[in-house]
Amino acid sequence: MSEPKAPTPAPGDTYKGWLFKWTNYIKGYQRRWFVLSNGLLSYYRTQAEMGHTCRGTINLATANIAVEDSCNFVISNGGTQTYHLKASSEVERQRWITALELAKAKAFRMQAESDDSGDESTPPAAGQGGGARNSEVQSTLRTLGSKVEDLSTCNDLIAKHGSALQRSLSELEGVRLGGETSEKIRQVTERATLFRITSNAMINACRDFLALAQAHSKRWQKALQAEREQRVRLEETLEQLAKQHNHLERAFRGATVLPPSQSNPAIDSKGSVPGKGDASDEDEENEFFDACEDVQEFITVPADPKYHRRSGSNVSGISSEMGMDDGTTSLDEQSMASNPESPQSQEVVPVRKRRTRIPDKPNYSLNLWSIMKNCIGKELSKIPMPVNFNEPLSMLQRLSEDLEYYELLDRGAKCQSSLEQMCYVAAFTVSSYSTTVHRTGKPFNPLLGETFELDRLQESGYRSLCEQVSHHPPAAAHHAISERGWTLRQEIALASKFRGKYLSIMPLGSIHCIFEKSNNHYTWKKVTTTVHNIIVGKLWIDQSGEIDIVNHRTGDRCHLKFAPYSYFSRDVARKVTGVVTDKDGKAHYVLSGTWDEKMECSRVMQSSRGGENGADGRQKTVYQTLKAKELWRKTPLPEGAENMYYFSTLALTLNESEEGVAPTDSRKRPDQRLMEQGRWEEANAEKQRLEEKQRTARREREREANRSTNPEEAEEVEIATEPSETTYKSGHQDSYKAMWFDRCVDQMTGEPTHIYRGGYWETKEQGNWDSCPDIF
Repeated sequence: MSEPKAPTPAPGDTYKGWLFKWTNYIKGYQRRWFVLSNGLLSYYRTQAEMGHTCRGTINLATANIAVEDSCNFVISNGGTQTYHLKASSEVERQRWITALELAKAKAFRMQAESDDSGDESTPPAAGQGGGARNSEVQSTLRTLGSKVEDLSTCNDLIAKHGSALQRSLSELEGVRLGGETSEKIRQVTERATLFRITSNAMINACRDFLALAQAHSKRWQKALQAEREQRVRLEETLEQLAKQHNHLERAFRGATVLPPSQSNPAIDSKGSVPGKGDASDEDEENEFFDACEDVQEFITVPADPKYHRRSGSNVSGISSEMGMDDGTTSLDEQSMASNPESPQSQEVVPVRKRRTRIPDKPNYSLNLWSIMKNCIGKELSKIPMPVNFNEPLSMLQRLSEDLEYYELLDRGAKCQSSLEQMCYVAAFTVSSYSTTVHRTGKPFNPLLGETFELDRLQESGYRSLCEQVSHHPPAAAHHAISERGWTLRQEIALASKFRGKYLSIMPLGSIHCIFEKSNNHYTWKKVTTTVHNIIVGKLWIDQSGEIDIVNHRTGDRCHLKFAPYSYFSRDVARKVTGVVTDKDGKAHYVLSGTWDEKMECSRVMQSSRGGENGADGRQKTVYQTLKAKELWRKTPLPEGAENMYYFSTLALTLNESEEGVAPTDSRKRPDQRLMEQGRWEEANAEKQRLEEKQRTARREREREANRSTNPEEAEEVEIATEPSETTYKSGHQDSYKAMWFDRCVDQMTGEPTHIYRGGYWETKEQGNWDSCPDIF
């Protein structure tokens, strides 16, 4: 049957036509040929496929039909089948909706009638199993096949007798009234009788086929639904078993190290590993991490006991600060004694009492998919998002949170050895991710020219300043300096992609840490942050990738590996491992821990090739190490943090109002302040106003720039590309000139960057902010 032209097809008619169907997140909507017949909506790639390949079918009797907008509508059966469809026009969409509703009503009536007959049938006994059901299905299929053959035969007969009847009628029209009239009328009557008999047979065969199909339709639907439910139960069971297996593995590893009273050094002079049966005889000093077969590229084993009998000054030049003897001061003990500002020992009352709470997060519901479905594949900074998905902090304030554990850099500044200092820098690098484990809210995108100062000079000995130096691609420059001998600077541009199920955030740019006393200059980059379950399920965050920390003065390196989380991994979740090597590639320290809890380091006494093979077939390196010492441990979140966006103690103070800050400071951003107070509707309106003001200011800058370069094209507007590594390295596209940072080429990395030019803190002391732009 050809495609119908009427806008409202009659009930029972077959309706065909082209629609656009959503396929996946890469291809988007694709043109497909849809056929509506007998309460079933089927689709094909082309009309030619109708005879052999059906791409999908949905039963309208149990389906829900919803209209989204003028051309889009959705058909779902509440289970695994959902069709997102788009018509070429509103009129065409209405035709399809009318046809679908009529077909759904008819299919519902047919199903109700078949339910009566289906309920009367007795299900097979449990002992018969799947064999009886399979036999019944095969028998039914054979019966349906024979009915189809009857229908085909009747169709041929109807065509044959119909043609003969038509010829007779044509001949009758040309006959003159007379003797041959009666003969022709007799022939027509006979052929009409044959046609009626054949038609009745066809109708009866159709009725039998339809009755048989309807009788078994409900039973087959129930069987299919049961199979689907069983599959879901099996998947849930498998997931639970995987979690339990992982938990048991971790519990087993935690139980292999016993207290000193139960230990018995059983390691030979060559430092070999005890057998499985000797796990309970390990000495406390020799506790070590098991090898991570899937991620870790090396194995650590306890060092030979002879190393423990040496003094700290005799072990390969280990300084007293990193002494590992029982009789020497441990790494953490000495650091705590020499650094009273550490969180474990801090008893000094801060100069200023800062807030410890913010208003609780309101419980506003919002359909995430209704906003994000049109953002698939786009760069996140270009998507207008309501504050419902934000947290009341800007990206500049989140960047300042890297200084949460500044004490690690204070300790590193006191180290005599650059290799020991590298361990603290590595721990500081990992600690900056600890605040993100529960922080699923998106920080506010800073406005161009927005700044944020973090002045903790009296309390903690450092000052920090951030400024948004570019809008497309979005980039922020950060500079922090401490009285205790270190400087931290970075410029981070975020490239983010929404892929449907997850959101990936790729920081671009390098971080620099310089220690004044030793002139050691360290650089590294950040790993990728992934937010999972964007559409369905509970949001959770993971960090994955590798970091290479380089000391440009000595050539020392630290390679850190952030293992991606997996349900089926036998290792601890969020694990981080690393090795500190000198310029010759010799390993000196092994780092291990998790980015959300703690980091430890172990001194390497000897290394060798051996152990089991890695994923690439090469043998793993075996490091003999001394007992691990803790470098860093996460400070617990404040009470009630789950109602305050999971903010840490530092994060709670970042948006606290302060006197004397610049008028461009994030604390003075009105939409962010309204959100913190729980006034989200007002915050959304204010956010739109600020974004429109920023777009207007940017268009004006572009016009000014074009007038100075090409007056004939003064009205042409530059189109920004998505941020990427190439775009970032080629330089920022916005013509804006930062207030407190100068753009230059980094001498260490060769990347374009912004360096603090000075003058902010002096301007603050003078209270003269006249040169600051009006961005709020």
